[in-house]
Amino acid sequence: MNTSRLLKILAAVAIVFGVLTVFSGGRALFGGTEARVAVGNAVDFVLWFNFLAGFAYVLSGFGLWRGRRWAAWAASLLALATALVAGAFAVHVAGGGAYETRTVGALALRLLFWGLVAVVALRVLKPSH
Repeated sequence: MNTSRLLKILAAVAIVFGVLTVFSGGRALFGGTEARVAVGNAVDFVLWFNFLAGFAYVLSGFGLWRGRRWAAWAASLLALATALVAGAFAVHVAGGGAYETRTVGALALRLLFWGLVAVVALRVLKPSH
């Protein structure tokens, strides 16, 4: 599989991932008591980050699909921002804060995904000389 095709696949996954993230995050944040109970000991700043990042996932996915160079940098920033949130989450956990174990996996998945997207996009969308 060539890298351009891989980038298209990653772009499509980013769009779907973003839409799902916005809906699930919105439900967790704005869905009322029942939805809040369902997320358990979710960490508020992680929930907010994921919800807002979902919009950036969709936008970046469309940019990647269209081969826009800025989308490679957006993917890099999403990976960096996710790493920073994961670091803050680790501090929260180390300080004895309540959390859901699934948050660890979710942050790792997001970080790995956006790291991969950034690497592929930066290679495929190199500036032409």
